[in-house]
Amino acid sequence: MDPTLYQYLSNRDDLLHFRRHNPIWYRYLMRDPNCLDEMEKEAKKFYGKTFPQRIEKIGNNVQMINMLAQFAGLMKD
Repeated sequence: MDPTLYQYLSNRDDLLHFRRHNPIWYRYLMRDPNCLDEMEKEAKKFYGKTFPQRIEKIGNNVQMINMLAQFAGLMKD
């Protein structure tokens, strides 16, 4: 593997973890180190860090807070 690529990956724990869970990326990076951008995009999907995934997570949290507030309101009566 390219030494600069290896150094970059060793500084990014999230990418190391992703690569260990998806070993096909070892082969991809060995053949073409330029596919690092694609790996980073896939890692964002894997970790739920894309914009739509974050919005969905916020929506789910708001729903849960509303349900807890309704439940707390029922308990007071």
